[in-house]
Amino acid sequence: MTAARFSLAFAALMILAPPLLSPAARAQSLNMGGGAKDTPIEIFADNGIEWQQDNQVFLAKGNARAVRAGTTLFADLLTAFYSERADGTTDIYRLDADGNVRIVSASQTAKGEKAVYDVQREILVLTGGKPNLVTPTAVITATQQLEYWQQKQMAVARGNAVATRDKRQVRADVLAAFFRDDKKTGDTKVYRVDAYDNVVVTTEKDRAFGDRGVYNVETGITTLTGSVRIQRGKNELAGCKAEVNLTTGISKLFSCPGGRTQGRLVPKGTDKGQGQNHGQTQGDATGGAKQ
Repeated sequence: MTAARFSLAFAALMILAPPLLSPAARAQSLNMGGGAKDTPIEIFADNGIEWQQDNQVFLAKGNARAVRAGTTLFADLLTAFYSERADGTTDIYRLDADGNVRIVSASQTAKGEKAVYDVQREILVLTGGKPNLVTPTAVITATQQLEYWQQKQMAVARGNAVATRDKRQVRADVLAAFFRDDKKTGDTKVYRVDAYDNVVVTTEKDRAFGDRGVYNVETGITTLTGSVRIQRGKNELAGCKAEVNLTTGISKLFSCPGGRTQGRLVPKGTDKGQGQNHGQTQGDATGGAKQ
């Protein structure tokens, strides 16, 4: 097997395969989990590493993995695309991972069937196999794709996107999760999730709907706006804004400025369509949804 090292880590990328590449080749950043950029990572493959000089490509085949500073990228096939400088050094501009892709660090795990990393823009895109990202504070899944934008410290889930904490969920067409480093532990954690279009928040007792949502992971509170409804069983309240606490399970509904909230309360044991009480309440409406 040709010796090869490169930095990756939800990480950094570098291929230094002496004597094939100049030792002066520099690492490119893909830092999703921290670690010093100059720390090289070794790459391994059961079927060896192939260098295609004419195509300017490196291929690591068969149970390929790259390891750096506690972070490991697994795939059936790793492909590194590079360009050559006038001085003979090499720039890696793209990395592809295909088949059973996993990126694992101490605090995060991402999975998919395919990953493409744009080195210059520092953007990782996972697709296939219901891509997902697992962090200490949330599990994020999607059916279309999952993107990680390193420079913005943000992950974007597209297509029936779901953020789950315990049995409680925030679901939307698109979810954008924002990260920051925990000063005490050094881990990278999700602190906020923005939800766009067809937003549904589910707790053990309630389902809340809105056009847009903001989930504060640290407080557990999701704020919904735009065509807001809260359902509990057959009871339903509608207003302009709602707060759903995913930690306590308590939901609050607020009326529009100068307007009213509306509700439909169905007495216990009442047949559907009979004996329904319809009412409107002025101001904040927390009694029907907060129990």
